[in-house]
Amino acid sequence: MPSSHSLEALQALRSATFHWSERARLKDAAAIRKFVDARGVCMLFPVQTMDMPNVYQAVAGFQKDMTAKHDDHAISLTWNTKDSALDKRWWYYGKLLRAKATLVALDLLPSFYALSENFGNDEEDYLTEYQAGTLSAEAKNIYEALLKHGALHAIELKRRANLYGDESKGRFDKALNDLQTGLKVMPVGVAEAGAWRYAFVYQIVSRWLPDVPAQAEKISRQQARVSILRRHLANVFYCTPRDAGRIFGWSAKETAAAFASLVEQGEAESGATVEGVRGECVVAVQGRRARAKRR
Repeated sequence: MPSSHSLEALQALRSATFHWSERARLKDAAAIRKFVDARGVCMLFPVQTMDMPNVYQAVAGFQKDMTAKHDDHAISLTWNTKDSALDKRWWYYGKLLRAKATLVALDLLPSFYALSENFGNDEEDYLTEYQAGTLSAEAKNIYEALLKHGALHAIELKRRANLYGDESKGRFDKALNDLQTGLKVMPVGVAEAGAWRYAFVYQIVSRWLPDVPAQAEKISRQQARVSILRRHLANVFYCTPRDAGRIFGWSAKETAAAFASLVEQGEAESGATVEGVRGECVVAVQGRRARAKRR
């Protein structure tokens, strides 16, 4: 019989995992790296309607709202660590989930890659997507510029892709986002270029992280979704299938199948109710154990 869970108890577990406390807050780049590795997948900054850990609030040590202040410590450490780590291959960084700044630990990245439309190390696969109409002409031009010229900063990439100028800015930005959500390209550095003397350097994912495609080939799509949900549920402790599917861009059927596998393996409980949360939830075994201890 499905059980009922205390929202307060589950939120306390989530707060600890998200490092929402002064004692647990992240104080330096090494701590941030350890946090990302442990979480598996997280956001750089908080994103409304996405219940996921994020680096910014873990650095602050509480549910801190975003600020435009340049002297804010949490903003500075979060942003500077992200920039300085781009060329270190600590993790995957890019606009992956819902085109927002996402960090993925390298051990989990092959699972995300297995769910993409990329196939192994064949750099010509993009043509299949283009011919099918799922890759825009602008994205094709950007990808081909990187194929031909190697890593390029955004200003030069615009020129090489024939997307330079204010009239092309929107199309360039959208195409670059699409390539990142499709795990085709990623930022790998920062160059002093453009009016602001700051521009991301982009490279093809399979060139920057050449081991990932081969690792992904051994993972089925079902296995990939189960691995991702396992890490996600270990971070958040409870969620509705609808919310998880929306975060990762999966259908209701795909999400349900992945959760069913976790339930079958004894790692989660489905059909549970959480006080104050609409709809049936999936609860991690850690949350169930915490509930038992509080009795």
